[in-house]
Amino acid sequence: MPLLGQAAMLLSFDIAEEAIAEHDDWHTHEHMPERLSIPGFLRGTRWVALRGHPRYLVLYEVEALATLKSGAYLERLNNPTPWTSKIMRHYRGMNRGFCSVSASFGPGIGGFCVLLRFEPDKAAGPSLRAWLTREVLPKLPARPGLAGVHLLEGAVTPEMTSEQRIRGADAAVDWALVVNGYSQDALENLMRADLRHAQLAQHGAKGILDSTYRFDYSLTDGEATASGPSSSGR
Repeated sequence: MPLLGQAAMLLSFDIAEEAIAEHDDWHTHEHMPERLSIPGFLRGTRWVALRGHPRYLVLYEVEALATLKSGAYLERLNNPTPWTSKIMRHYRGMNRGFCSVSASFGPGIGGFCVLLRFEPDKAAGPSLRAWLTREVLPKLPARPGLAGVHLLEGAVTPEMTSEQRIRGADAAVDWALVVNGYSQDALENLMRADLRHAQLAQHGAKGILDSTYRFDYSLTDGEATASGPSSSGR
């Protein structure tokens, strides 16, 4: 699969306005390096909203769902650094999903992406998945302006941890489509055609929400290891 692993953690959230600058500093120089040093974490990308909300979209690609239940990961979540504890108080409206990668097409990462979150009708789940993975998604990466498209399905309920207690309970993620490309116009046009709400609803999706994001930052496990330990505890 073009995504680096068989599973992913998808997060979307807001940050209190007065803390945005410090959040981005912390997320870039402490938090992402910390997460990417955990065995099984392969790549993290951060995006900032151009249209819609929440402000942030973060995607961690991981080897397997077991990575997100591992002792190494839970140890970090239950022992936040002083800087993490400070920033977590400024989180608002966290949506957090431990997801299986149902389909992933197209290599590379474009500078823009669209996030579609929705819930499949219980009876229509298999047919919705088949329609997306066989008829719609495979052809999209070859189109002008587009790059990768990934279908994620919430598969495991995250347990309560010290970090989550600081910021408040997280909302779950059902299904999500993450489509990226090098043309914002191409992505917006896609939302009016192949992935328009009415088309998705006709095939069994409900509660559809979409937002458009610009690329902000990315880090791989190899880069995190090469850079050495980050400064922390501000």
